[in-house]
Amino acid sequence: MSLDLSAYSVRTDLALEAHDLASASGTAIPGVQMSKREEQGIRISLIDITSQEGSQAIGKLPGHYMTMDVPDLRKKDSELQDRVATVFAQEFEKFLIKLNVPANASVLIIGLGNWNVTPDALGPMVVENVMVTRHYFELMPGEVSPGYRPVSSVAPGVLGTTGIETSDIVQGIVERSKPDLVIAIDALASLSLERVNTTIQIADTGIHPGSGIGNKRKGLTLDSLGVPVIAIGVPTVVYASTIVNNAFDMMHAHFARQTSNTGQILGLMDTMVEQERLELVREVLNPLGHDLLVTPKEIDQFIEDIANIIASGLNAALHQAVDVNNVSAYTH
Repeated sequence: MSLDLSAYSVRTDLALEAHDLASASGTAIPGVQMSKREEQGIRISLIDITSQEGSQAIGKLPGHYMTMDVPDLRKKDSELQDRVATVFAQEFEKFLIKLNVPANASVLIIGLGNWNVTPDALGPMVVENVMVTRHYFELMPGEVSPGYRPVSSVAPGVLGTTGIETSDIVQGIVERSKPDLVIAIDALASLSLERVNTTIQIADTGIHPGSGIGNKRKGLTLDSLGVPVIAIGVPTVVYASTIVNNAFDMMHAHFARQTSNTGQILGLMDTMVEQERLELVREVLNPLGHDLLVTPKEIDQFIEDIANIIASGLNAALHQAVDVNNVSAYTH
């Protein structure tokens, strides 16, 4: 008899982590192109999924994904935050160019998530800090200075508090306001503790509200909304199973420094690849209800800082009047 372990398969919202898992054997993945570079402590990874074969191998939709890893963001270095906002703005501009979004195109920013749950409040906090201008174009178009575009924003809430699918709310707004581009911002889940609140992902494939907590709702995509959708996400939580699995890695590294026979101590777990071990941990924890979502105790400050970075970067990328190469004045 074969067991169905699909419920315990590895879940990550980051294309970079999905790529690392799929390429763990060292073989290239057909239809997937990847490049990496580093700029002053900011690691940038670009992934292009160009075929259905590559999409199935990684478990992500075909499209372009950019990931910024900044481990030192937790140190609350204001100069680093300024650099991250600047690089984010520059990378986001590349997405606008790739999608042929003109400088005068109207943009709707959607802040997904729940105001009342701090790890899920990223989207609403970004919306609070972005520069909205659509009403000026509607009410006094002749007085808007050059270098700005119509930008509107909304935080539609979550199904549990509104009783309405987020995608239905957004679809109604899109039908009435008719933006040329939708930007959706949401909290994500990661496989790595180090990436929580230190990583930003941009993707041109849209987004599924609730994906960060394994509760995917109807997607916000080009197909569902009729306009291009750029998704911005930050991992703010990890599963307890991820922490347990990482603990095994740390134990293995600890014992390896003292003996070459780690298998005698860790047994079968020492011979399993990371994905198999993580699936086993999930299989044990899920039925007990112990595969909790975990977030750092400093989440309040982390989420505020990274929301400011994203909002500042968006302001610079969307409005030519804001210097995309120097957004420090808009970060704090």
